[in-house]
Amino acid sequence: MTAKKSILRWELGGIVFIVVLGTVLHFAFDWSGRWIPLAPIAAVNESVWEHLKLGFWPALAYAALEYGRFGRSAKNFALAKTVGIYVIPITIVVLYYVYTAILGHGLLAVDIAIFVVAVIAGQLVSYRLLAASPVSERLNRFAPIALAVLAVILVLFTFWPPRFPLFRDAVTGGYGIIG
Repeated sequence: MTAKKSILRWELGGIVFIVVLGTVLHFAFDWSGRWIPLAPIAAVNESVWEHLKLGFWPALAYAALEYGRFGRSAKNFALAKTVGIYVIPITIVVLYYVYTAILGHGLLAVDIAIFVVAVIAGQLVSYRLLAASPVSERLNRFAPIALAVLAVILVLFTFWPPRFPLFRDAVTGGYGIIG
């Protein structure tokens, strides 16, 4: 099997991994009895913001698995995974606000479909960058910093979210873990 085919299989496998683990993380905080140490990675409410963690953390975990398999040898690995991981929350936010602006309300089935589409988009973008010609080494060195920034923001805004619609719990009207 060629390297590109192997990478494509891993990226496609990542779709299943991320969707399944993301789905578990949607419910994990409540299932745990609202165990605070789980709050940084699991959704603590029904805000759009909290749903971004459902794609980010599983995609980051899968990237770590991939790194162990082919990360040292793959071109553009850090950049590919970073851009792919960023595509997930960006896609979720854009598609959610576009469709709810059109319909005037959310629909659970559409929200679920958006999550799956966002994960597929992220993994396919990642594959395209992994299969591309090498890019600047600077970009690959900067990529982990960009991931760390997003991780820190996801955690901080779970506990101290801005009072902005993206962070508002659609069910309770509260913000973050505190409400």
